[in-house]
Amino acid sequence: MAEEVKQEQASQEESKSGGQAVKTAVKVILGVVLIALGILAVIAWWAELLGVIKGCIGLFLILVGAITVAIARD
Repeated sequence: MAEEVKQEQASQEESKSGGQAVKTAVKVILGVVLIALGILAVIAWWAELLGVIKGCIGLFLILVGAITVAIARD
């Protein structure tokens, strides 16, 4: 009786690990697809991306300056 229970538990663990492997594979495939789409988006909209980066430089410098002043006060 105890051996049957152990065998049943082992078979349940194997089926769980098999399902876990499928979930992991789906997540990896989805991640690779999203990375590829991101790379294609950067290539397709390169000029617009540079415009956004150039537009954010001023705001970034303001933020860095504010943080520097806040740290200097301490």
